[in-house]
Amino acid sequence: MVPTRPALAQLLISSASDSEGMADDLGEQSAEDEKRGPDPDPVELGVELLSKLEHPELTVAEAVDRIETVTTHPATTRKILDEAEKRGYIEREEGIIKTTGGGYVSYQSEVVTKEGDFSCRRCGASISTGYFIKLDAGEHGAFGPECIRKVTGRD
Repeated sequence: MVPTRPALAQLLISSASDSEGMADDLGEQSAEDEKRGPDPDPVELGVELLSKLEHPELTVAEAVDRIETVTTHPATTRKILDEAEKRGYIEREEGIIKTTGGGYVSYQSEVVTKEGDFSCRRCGASISTGYFIKLDAGEHGAFGPECIRKVTGRD
């Protein structure tokens, strides 16, 4: 069972560092994913996504909303947040994520569109034009026009 967003955010706010015994979703793929090929490492993808947050600060729930486009597994989500903090991309303080890098996603060079039958990774809607973010860790998407703006921090 996957915790609700408030429960997941509270889990991530807590300073519990022991994640032993929790299953990890690294490498799990759906039949649709198998057609596309292997997904990039979710931790690396999530860390890079957090490194490009445009907002100076977000709530943990807002950060988790973006991370959930990569994974919904609590242990992997925690690893992403821990690694982003360790690398100096974010700081966590009392339920607030503060960005330190000032990075952003360039729509001209880092977002590509593709035509086809896609499901938005954020909201699940069926879309015929998918927006994909090109990151060093791999391509991330598809997103619809509203969700790409939300994930990249433009809205």
